[in-house]
Amino acid sequence: SKSPSPRQNMPVRYFIMKSSNLQNIDISQQKGIWSTTPSNERKLNGAFWESNMVYLIFSVQGSGCFQGFARMGSAIGCEKSQDWGSAGFGGVFKVEWIQKESIPFHFAQHLLNPWNDNKKVQ
Repeated sequence: SKSPSPRQNMPVRYFIMKSSNLQNIDISQQKGIWSTTPSNERKLNGAFWESNMVYLIFSVQGSGCFQGFARMGSAIGCEKSQDWGSAGFGGVFKVEWIQKESIPFHFAQHLLNPWNDNKKVQ
């Protein structure tokens, strides 16, 4: 469970999480956990501790859709999960799924990311 953030005035943060397959999304939705590559862990943990809320928007690579979104429910720990095998993932953390539905990218084509040269969010 998340204890109160020392920086309650920090904005809500959003991250797009790309998955290599739909099976990982299904496992996450069933178990309420996620794991990412070690290179992403520092960013996500920093956002978790410094922000009011961290939302993760999930997409399977090549699907042309978002598969839903969740709220980050815990910091990323050291414990690893066998659910994803040994594919280079780091520690496991809790996620609370809010929407579990495929949403085609064209529904979000009007959203641009100012931190990525105003490219479309997908």
